[in-house]
Amino acid sequence: MSKLLILIVIILGAVAIALLMRTYELGKKLSNRKEEEISEKDNNLASKLFILFMIAFFGSFIYLMITYGRCLPPAASEHGKAIDWLLDINFIIIITVFFLTNTLLFVFARVYRRKKGVKAYYYPHNNKLEMIWTVVPAVVLAFIIIFGLKTWNDITSASPKEAIHVELFSEQFKWTARYSGDDNVLGGHDYKLTTDQNQLGLVTTATLDSAIRLMEYGTDDGSVLGIKLMEQKLNDKNLMMIPKDREKLETDLDRKTRLLRLLYQMKGRHDASKDKFAYDDVIETDTLHLIVNKNYEMTFRAKDVIHSAYFPHFRVQMNTVPGLTTRFKFKPVYTTAEMRKIKKDDNFNYVLMCNKICGSAHYKMKMMVVVQTQEEFDTWMKTKKTFGSTFLVQEKGTDTSSDPLTSGKPIEVADTIVLINK
Repeated sequence: MSKLLILIVIILGAVAIALLMRTYELGKKLSNRKEEEISEKDNNLASKLFILFMIAFFGSFIYLMITYGRCLPPAASEHGKAIDWLLDINFIIIITVFFLTNTLLFVFARVYRRKKGVKAYYYPHNNKLEMIWTVVPAVVLAFIIIFGLKTWNDITSASPKEAIHVELFSEQFKWTARYSGDDNVLGGHDYKLTTDQNQLGLVTTATLDSAIRLMEYGTDDGSVLGIKLMEQKLNDKNLMMIPKDREKLETDLDRKTRLLRLLYQMKGRHDASKDKFAYDDVIETDTLHLIVNKNYEMTFRAKDVIHSAYFPHFRVQMNTVPGLTTRFKFKPVYTTAEMRKIKKDDNFNYVLMCNKICGSAHYKMKMMVVVQTQEEFDTWMKTKKTFGSTFLVQEKGTDTSSDPLTSGKPIEVADTIVLINK
């Protein structure tokens, strides 16, 4: 009912405005006055309305600024405060120019309105004025650009040597954090080693062997076919396949054969002494934990499409691009508990969001961020397992004796049973 009343009011308002305009037009015709002729009375009214509109305009602007403020959360990082200072300087300059130019616009409309018997003074050029409104904006812009570049260079320069290395890995639609171990060195990675047990594609001797085995033999449950089984199917004269399925299988076999060759090349070049850098890494998928007043070197990777890591409170945003590693540095300056007191909100939490539309569930691609003291972080870290401990346990738990290609057990292929002798 209320929506209907609102609609009726809008329609009646539009009709009233149309009737007023029509009445005004008829009045002009009855007065035998040309359309381009403006009376002094109309000029005075319009100039007063300009002043009233200016007061309402400025009043609304000031009200919104006071009511809603800067519309930014407090800066919770060291470089965030520098960015906010630069932003404040820009706002001061812009708002000053905004009030000055609009005041001149509306006041001039009132003061220099057309008056009977007064002729406008023709004043086409003034070198001094031209110099002023060319040099002053140039100096102001130079100031903004110089300080902007200085701030940008400060926040994108190399991290201090003691900076803690953390990697954020993005995929539809989740974040994964990887912490460097006691050596503060993140292990190497390569997308060709990505498996269910090694979702970040970390490079070690064990992960290389695991990826090679997966290419050659597939998974034990048959969900992923290995090269040997695919060759067996293609060479089986008793197995009937339609051309489309055979072509698909041949294409997949060719792709996996090329990938296997690359994996063997990687294994030949791999330095096993670097395995320790990956084995002591800690992988976390639920919450990103950070230490207050510590420098961080953040690196970003993506698995599928372009995402964007956005920490609104830390003034950090960096695109994560498949096949490319990006980076950023920052230092958090308030713990979560301290920020809750500043905001007077006991339920406040820092958050990492994706700020790039990356798919249908983009809206829920978030990760909670906790900033805590060194002691709290150490206590939390003691409850976490390293990549080496989890991956090696999974590998040891794999029963390779059940592999049909080495056990002599029958393989079920469509409707045909093939026996492979050991």
